[in-house]
Amino acid sequence: MDIKWIKTFIIAAQYENFRQASEELFVTQPAITKHIKRLEEQLNSQLFERVGKHVALTAAGHHFLPYAREILAQYEQGLDEFEAWKQGYKRKLSIATAPQIASSVLPFLLRSFMDQYPDIEVLINVLKSYEIGEEVSAGRADIGLTRVKPIQTNIQCQMIHEEPVILVGPNDVSLDEKAGLHTYRLITHNHPAYWNDLLHDIKRLYPNVRTMAVNQVEITKKFIEQGLGISYLPRSMVKEEISMGKLLEVKSNRISPPASATYILTKVETNEATAFSQFLGEEIVNF
Repeated sequence: MDIKWIKTFIIAAQYENFRQASEELFVTQPAITKHIKRLEEQLNSQLFERVGKHVALTAAGHHFLPYAREILAQYEQGLDEFEAWKQGYKRKLSIATAPQIASSVLPFLLRSFMDQYPDIEVLINVLKSYEIGEEVSAGRADIGLTRVKPIQTNIQCQMIHEEPVILVGPNDVSLDEKAGLHTYRLITHNHPAYWNDLLHDIKRLYPNVRTMAVNQVEITKKFIEQGLGISYLPRSMVKEEISMGKLLEVKSNRISPPASATYILTKVETNEATAFSQFLGEEIVNF
C-alpha cells in the first residue's frame, strides 16, 4: 500500500471533491482518481460514491478514514524520529513560547541548554501568550513559557523570573518621564499582562498623553528607534538595544512601572522537561 494513496484519500475525504484534492496536493485530477482506485483495489472496498462530478464517502470510506489518518501519522512520526536519530538526537523536548520570550532571553538560554544536552532535540512553537496554556494542557507541548498565568487547571504553573519594566525612548535626545510622555506617543499593549493597569495610572497623571497600540514587542522597538514613540517594556527585551545605543532608558518620576513575570508551564514531568525547568531556573536569573 503506497503512502501516497493514503494521503490522497485523506485529502479527498476532507473535501469530498477530487478537483480540490488535486489542487491541495499539486497533482492532476486523473492522478487523484488513480490513487483512490488503487487504494480501493488494495482494500477490496469502494471508498467513494461517484455521482456525476461529485463524490461522497461510502460507509467503508467513513470507517477506513481514522485508520488512514493513524497510518499517515505513524509514518510521519517514524520519519521524524529517524531523521532525529541521524542527527544524533535520542530525546525530544517541545516548547511553546510567547514571542516576547522567544525574541529576548530564549536564544541565549537555548544555546547553553543544547550545549549541555546535545542529545535532546528541541522544537520551538511561538504562540500568543493566551494560547500557551492550552498547548501544554492538550499535550502538544512539554513546556510552556509565558508572561501570563494560564486559565487551565490541569497544568502546573511556576513563576521562574520577575524583572522590572522600564520606560524606553529613542536614543537621540535626553528625556525624562514628563518630557517623553508630552513629546512622544506612548506605544501600548505590546505585552499581555500589565498594560491595562499601567495605562490607567499614566492617564491619571498625564491625561493628555497620546497613545498608539502595537501588539508586537519587536515592532514596538523598531518604532521607538525611528522616533515614533516611547513605551514601557521588560528590561530583558531591550537590554541589547540599550547596550548598543539604539534605545535609551528614560527615568521615571511619577509613574511606578510594574514588574513582568515569566512562568513555566508543565503537565507531565518528563526527564527532558525536568532538565529544562531546572536549567532555566538556574540560568534566567542572569537576566
